[in-house]
Amino acid sequence: MKDLTRYTDYIMSSTEAVLNIDSPTGYTEDAAAWVRAEFEKLGFEAKTTNKGGVIVFLGGEDRENGLLLEAHVDTLGGMVAEIKSSGRLRLTNLGGMNPNNAETENVRVVTKFNGVYEGTFQLCNASIHVNGEYNDTKRGWDTCEVVLDEDVKSREDAEKLGIAVGDFVCFEPNVRITKTGYIKSRFLDDKLSVGILLGLAKYIRREGIVPKRALYAHITVYEEVGHGGSGNVPAGCTEAISVDMGCVGEGLQCTERQVSICAKDSGGPYSYPVVKGLIEAAKRSGADYAVDIYPHYGSDVEATLDAGHDLRHGLIGAGVYASHGYERSHRDGAENTLKLLIAYALERE
Repeated sequence: MKDLTRYTDYIMSSTEAVLNIDSPTGYTEDAAAWVRAEFEKLGFEAKTTNKGGVIVFLGGEDRENGLLLEAHVDTLGGMVAEIKSSGRLRLTNLGGMNPNNAETENVRVVTKFNGVYEGTFQLCNASIHVNGEYNDTKRGWDTCEVVLDEDVKSREDAEKLGIAVGDFVCFEPNVRITKTGYIKSRFLDDKLSVGILLGLAKYIRREGIVPKRALYAHITVYEEVGHGGSGNVPAGCTEAISVDMGCVGEGLQCTERQVSICAKDSGGPYSYPVVKGLIEAAKRSGADYAVDIYPHYGSDVEATLDAGHDLRHGLIGAGVYASHGYERSHRDGAENTLKLLIAYALERE
């Protein structure tokens, strides 16, 4: 396979750009618009679904045996559940946001009509010199709060700013790409995969490839709450693959520098012919890969099946460590995922 460095560079820059656009599940319009515009810059037809996702036709001749690639641009986050008498905010989580690893993070509170306010997510009574039970307090949504960076001393003060129950709270991603090729950020799940699908689209366009099978990308917006991929399957598709984060952790083989092929997750096994085909494609392309079973995981493509679509299904992704926390991957993992997608979706017999 030819040198993919230029495409991996684009994946990394695109991932960094979309990571810096707030998109907690339910508040994804800006990120989805950026993604659509980026696909259109590459010369592809893209449309926004009623649900807010983006569907892209990446070309292909056989419209009766189409392949759908799914990745999601929605992330974890929070929502204002209560404005306390102190003017501080109690949150409810969006998706699997975990207060244990979100403590002390900077946040943005997005009001519906009065702009955006900054704050910090802190343990209630967060001063160690004051709180003798600081170390023993279990972190939770009832024991942590948003401290606004405004002169707020009461509920009325916060309400005067336009802050209300139901406002979205976006956590700072803290994106960093190291000289050694690692990318560290919240929400690599699944914005790294969005970058990878953009890299695949750029490869198709620059290399002048027309896939044998009709190829589509669906960038979904409600994956973190379970129904991202439940609709908008293009006519003629017989197969769907979720391109999401590959799990890295104890008991699993995958590293951050590999592409992970999932054989089974909490929803059960993936289609045997798809898993087998992905392994064959990885070997054929020289992609560094691992096959793993994810114990606590569900994907967009399972939501697609749950909605009643008759499809073969699979799941792959670049290895990501510390999932749903401050996540880390590597450009090699992204490139190996791209290699696998090229071999499976574009060069498959």
